[in-house]
Amino acid sequence: MDKAKMYHDMTDAELNATYQSKKQELFNLRFQHSIGQLKNPKQLEMVKKDIARILTVQKLREAK
Repeated sequence: MDKAKMYHDMTDAELNATYQSKKQELFNLRFQHSIGQLKNPKQLEMVKKDIARILTVQKLREAK
């Protein structure tokens, strides 16, 4: 299952919880990157894209 479909299938509460955890993960990754401990910089991009997908789903639901 692709990530976009997964986010569309979540309830609003699950989506909000996932959003909060992704924001925390992004903060931690940025911190690791700044002190030189991040092993895979591609993770930053992946987490940012996940956050964008979540926000897109939330906006689509608000528009309905």
